[in-house]
Amino acid sequence: METPRTLQEAIQYFTDFENCRQFMVAMRWPDGTVRCPKCDSEKVTYLAKARVYKCYGDHPKPKFSLKVGTVFEDSPIPLEKWLPAVWMLVNDKNGISSWELHRALGITQKSAWFMLHRIRVALKKHGFINPGKLGGEGKEVEVDESFVGGKVGNIHKDRRARFASEQGGRGGVTGKTAVQGILDRDLRQVRAHVVPNISRKTLQDEVLKNVKYGTTVYSDSCIAYDQLRYRFVHDVVDHTKEYVRGRVHTNGLENFWSLMKRGLKGTYVCVEPFHLDRYVDEQVFRYNNRGSKENPMTDADRFSLALTQIIGKRLTYAELTGKNATATTF
Repeated sequence: METPRTLQEAIQYFTDFENCRQFMVAMRWPDGTVRCPKCDSEKVTYLAKARVYKCYGDHPKPKFSLKVGTVFEDSPIPLEKWLPAVWMLVNDKNGISSWELHRALGITQKSAWFMLHRIRVALKKHGFINPGKLGGEGKEVEVDESFVGGKVGNIHKDRRARFASEQGGRGGVTGKTAVQGILDRDLRQVRAHVVPNISRKTLQDEVLKNVKYGTTVYSDSCIAYDQLRYRFVHDVVDHTKEYVRGRVHTNGLENFWSLMKRGLKGTYVCVEPFHLDRYVDEQVFRYNNRGSKENPMTDADRFSLALTQIIGKRLTYAELTGKNATATTF
């Protein structure tokens, strides 16, 4: 089916619930046959007045909506608002704040905040849990880490002293959260993930998990990467002397960090470390699907791709706020 091409068209198109229904059916069941999410039966009937389907299989709760089995499940907010929210998050270069979404959709700020986090869960696909490895013989990969948090000078002196004692007084990164990134130059794809520390074991283990042996790996002069040469063709650029030496640089990842921090500082302003991984996933999705001259990607393409990833994922409010001890990280 035809997808809206602009935000204006999306808002107008998804104002009609029937358009939302047909679009969700096309995304969830490409063959056009609606199946029960519990028993996979095709014996279902659409109840138009209730906007739900009824399954004739032998199981409890035979009625289900199009939200069941997706990140939208159990949300009282209608699809007419969910779908424009997805459109805005995946296509706004610097993200969209919960306050802006609350004004745009006419919902509470708390609901908008919850919606955005649920959408971010859906966007996580190419993360460090992806079994496929980057690079290969003759391929080039960049590895770097960045730190997210407030300026040390703005931290209260008592908290600053506590952070310094807990983290060994690491100067400008005191009290900040570390994020590691790996960029495949040929695929133009990045993987980024919050890491607990920047020890040699932590950083090098992630490279070993995500990069094929024999790949040419470029990094800065961080001592944690000093033993990559045993598995990879490793070259280093010392940022105290230079930023580029021929093919040796990490400028691709520096570009990603600048985009990520522009959103964190300019749009979201204050992000708790507990939630940071989802904000990183959001930026990774937009970066990996930004398109190119050889492979152009429109706003509609990003929107459709995001909706293909909403199935089988769930984030409850208890998990989001840390009140559920068995919270699952996707």
